[in-house]
Amino acid sequence: MPFLKEDLNSHQYNWDIPNQSVFTGNPSRRPFNRYNGDQVLFLINSYGSVAEKFSVLDGRRMEELINSELPLEAKSEISVFNWLRGIL
Repeated sequence: MPFLKEDLNSHQYNWDIPNQSVFTGNPSRRPFNRYNGDQVLFLINSYGSVAEKFSVLDGRRMEELINSELPLEAKSEISVFNWLRGIL
């Protein structure tokens, strides 16, 4: 079940390309911007695709963790993805 833009709790995000995500494939060394809504959705859905169970509540918890607890040293998509895997 994909986590959608409508599922996000925060409204602080920038949306570069309306209704079109440029983030595909797997998390990479691409710089992570916690204010880019498309990139946050991409990481949440990337995690959801490998998790045994994944719900909207799980996605919202991930969003909250990204917004409030993400370490400053987590600068790439893959480092954020690995950080999430380590704490969930």
